[in-house]
Amino acid sequence: MKTKFIVPFLAITLLFSNSVSSNTLPNNDPEKDRVIIYVLKNILSRYHYVQKDLNDDFSEHVYNSFIDGLDPSKRYFTQKDLKEFSQYKYQIDNQLKESKIDFYKLVYNRFLEKMEAAKTNYRSLLKQPFNYKKNEVIDIDYDKVPFAKNETELLNHWRKQLKLSVLSNIEDAEAQQDEKFKKDNTFKKKSFNELEVEARNKVLKNMDDLYMRIGELENADWYSTFLNSVVTGFDPHTTYMSPRIKSRFDQEMSGKLEGIGARLQKKGIYTHIVELSSGGPAWKQGELEADDIILKVAQGDEEPLDIVGMRLDDAIKFIKGKKGTEVRLTVKKKIDGSIKVIPIIRDVVELEETFVKSSIVEKDGKKYGIINLPRFYIDFNDLSRRDAAKDMEKEIERLKKENVQGLIVDLRDNGGGSLKTAIEIGGLFINKGPIVQVKYRGEEPQVKSDVDPETQWEGPLVVMVNEFSASASEIFAAAMQDYKRGVIIGGKQTYGKGTVQNVLPINRFYEQYPSDLGALKMTIQKFYRINGGSTQIEGVYSDVSLPTRYSYMDFGERDLEGALPWDKVQQANYKTTNTYSNFADVVYNSKQRVMNDEKFVKINDYAKWLKKNQDERIYSLNYNTFKKENEAKSKEGEQFKDIFKFDSNLTFNSPKYELDLFKKDSVLEEKRLAWHKNLQKDIYVNEALNVLSELQLNNNHIAVKH
Repeated sequence: MKTKFIVPFLAITLLFSNSVSSNTLPNNDPEKDRVIIYVLKNILSRYHYVQKDLNDDFSEHVYNSFIDGLDPSKRYFTQKDLKEFSQYKYQIDNQLKESKIDFYKLVYNRFLEKMEAAKTNYRSLLKQPFNYKKNEVIDIDYDKVPFAKNETELLNHWRKQLKLSVLSNIEDAEAQQDEKFKKDNTFKKKSFNELEVEARNKVLKNMDDLYMRIGELENADWYSTFLNSVVTGFDPHTTYMSPRIKSRFDQEMSGKLEGIGARLQKKGIYTHIVELSSGGPAWKQGELEADDIILKVAQGDEEPLDIVGMRLDDAIKFIKGKKGTEVRLTVKKKIDGSIKVIPIIRDVVELEETFVKSSIVEKDGKKYGIINLPRFYIDFNDLSRRDAAKDMEKEIERLKKENVQGLIVDLRDNGGGSLKTAIEIGGLFINKGPIVQVKYRGEEPQVKSDVDPETQWEGPLVVMVNEFSASASEIFAAAMQDYKRGVIIGGKQTYGKGTVQNVLPINRFYEQYPSDLGALKMTIQKFYRINGGSTQIEGVYSDVSLPTRYSYMDFGERDLEGALPWDKVQQANYKTTNTYSNFADVVYNSKQRVMNDEKFVKINDYAKWLKKNQDERIYSLNYNTFKKENEAKSKEGEQFKDIFKFDSNLTFNSPKYELDLFKKDSVLEEKRLAWHKNLQKDIYVNEALNVLSELQLNNNHIAVKH
């Protein structure tokens, strides 16, 4: 198994560039500055869960956060720059109150200068081979590495990072050659010098592409980074959302958008079609295909607009539009390169991957259902439309008609969503009672209950979670655990996000401003389990803990700077259900199976090995040493190459209602077949099924809650 241990130079930078371009705000003007101050002084101070003064400590947070946001890998600023910036370190709070942004202007303008210098530097450094025999190292733990003392040291820092990228590319190329030679001993290998030239050219192209994308960013993009440095001073989940990002947020929460139903990607100066949404307008129209290039966009009969060279977000604005309107795309076809105008009537596009889906499997003569819930979705603008709770209830009824005798709810990688739907979904598994407690700043907790006495599913229940299950997922899992309604199985603990955010349009507080100012996603509550404990930081501990590749990694709410602390409130008035006669025995049996299963033991060893390698952040830049060290690690990694190879030999099928859908939608059928194949090879699903098959119900097991 070829295992990479280096976080590539380009990958780090791409993550950085994506983060800063993800929020935009219109160009600054004095009035907008007053709006920002209004948000800080009024909305945040009045309504945020945490009461925080704008003082020197707050100023220091903004100072450090903004500089880190612009230069996380310390490849632009020097200690000399920081000395100049530091005049504002404890003055930013005062500047904000006085409608001044001198700190932002100084740092941003210096950043632009350094970006231009960086382009000259990397091009110059990549013109000639590096000295690969020199004994030197690079430390990529950028949180601990100090800023360069001066421009000379900064240039050396760039040299080392570029050299690391080139070394990594050479090593990859050599490994690929070795694999080809094993298959064909007549294959002629290239020399080190030839591979080195190719590697430098590849790194150069990657850097040029990156800086071309960065060059598309505007002052507003970077200013938004500053704004988020300010608002995250209250807590890490409070963020500013530009109108564009607010639109994306609504899309993710509702699982729908209005447009043509195509996923787009920028490649060089062109906008490419990556994928069509199954059942969407472009898919129905039938002429647009993956890999087609969009050259121009026209609104109906209007003059077409050339989008070549336009940044992707701007191009998307012209392609998307209201339901029922026509867009005409001038497209270069992938097949023959011909130019074609394709008219498409926009419509509501549902993002199928957002929604609930289910599968049925037979094990030891019994049928079981698996419901995958990717997100607790809802359309806040139209509550009559589908949401996670309505879809979950419908899916349970469909599975009941097929006589499933147990149910798995898969919340792995579910980052949360709507609190409302989490409460309603919890209510599907009890007759009535508390689901969660929520608390505003300075107030007593409020108990949020399911008031519907009907129980949609009374049978055996297993809830699958992992380290990425967060927020609303934790509300549901915690409620099922506290009621002893289901067995929670998965990673040691979930993410640990025990806070509730509300999205507030800024224009609501500044109505006279003529354009959309975006929104503030602000933490307004903490939520607590019905047993009184918070899921904040701690998350939900699984009844059956399964080793995963992330078991020993440092991440989660507990690793976020400024995360709110764990605490507890009084327990809500509830009674556990008397659902199972053998709950403790089933949990014990599963733990014993996992402890004695060679696969799980090996996965646990793999997780420890990954953690050890994650902590090793220093790499040799002598090629022979670099290669030997990586070969040694790869050899170590060979023992883990097959740890996730597994086959349950079980057959997973779609519920009957989907079979009619497949007749009209072959793409959906292909996606379901791929999902079912993955379920068959999923060792975690297999153990969840083992647990589910052992659970035995008590008679009259659903107790009345108070």
